[in-house]
Parts: sequence; structure tokens; C-alpha cells
Amino acid sequence: MRIVDEYRFISLREKPELANAAARWFHDKWSVPEEAYRECMDAYLQRETAYGWYLCLCGEEIVGGLGVIENDFHDRKDLYPNVCAVYTEEAHRSNGIAGCLLDLAVEDMRAKGISPLYLLTDHVGFYERYGWEFFCMAQGDGEPHESRLYVHW
Repeated sequence: MRIVDEYRFISLREKPELANAAARWFHDKWSVPEEAYRECMDAYLQRETAYGWYLCLCGEEIVGGLGVIENDFHDRKDLYPNVCAVYTEEAHRSNGIAGCLLDLAVEDMRAKGISPLYLLTDHVGFYERYGWEFFCMAQGDGEPHESRLYVHW
């Protein structure tokens, strides 16, 4: 069952007061230092970059999110910007949250004249559902094997 009505999809600029909670939430999911998230979010909120942060809220709880950054820790520095930190809380999966967040980010970046977007992942078959195409393999920083790099035109 897909219940979209209980979810709100926003950019962090719509609720900047969530920046600290969002940085903590992403840190808890990916173990990247909370300060690194906050630094990227602050640059976005202060309009130093157009690259954004997007959240799915259920009530006031963050249940999904992703960001757009220059490079998502891989060796293809020429392929940017990158969607990063895509995550949906397990209890809220299979409700289309990731797809809605991806669409929101793609549409927002496109409206700012930023296209294409890239995304590094080990998933096969998931991102294709949302218009992403396999582009090439890329070596993640400190990773023992290459991962798939997708593009959304």
C-alpha cells in the first residue's frame, strides 16, 4: 500500500530549522561526520551552493532524505554533481519515498540549470525505476571494488 498523503517532501531551505536534526539523522545512517553534513547544509542554506538537501517528513519525523553534493567520495571527479546519502527508514520503505525524493532533487536541480546528476551505488535495478541510467564504473574512496555510477539526464 502506498500512502503518500502522510508524507511531506521538502527541501531543507523550506525548513532550515531542521538542519541540525537532519545532519544528525544522515550521520546516524551513513557514519559520515555530522559536521561534514552540517557544513554542506550550511552552504546550501546560505546560498553558497545550489546543491540541495531534501527530506521526507512523516509528521515532524525525518523518515527519508538525500543530498546533492559535488562528489560522493569516488574517483570520477569530472562527473558532478552527485546525489548522495539516499536513505529511507526501514519502517517506511516500499511507499515510494526514495522515488519522490529523487524526483524532487532532479526537478530542483534542473530548474537551476543543473543537469545531469550522477549517483554512486552498488544497487542494480533500483534507480533505473526512477529514470537513472548506468553510466560507468567508479572507484569509491577506500573501497576494495568499483561501484556503479548512474546518470540522470
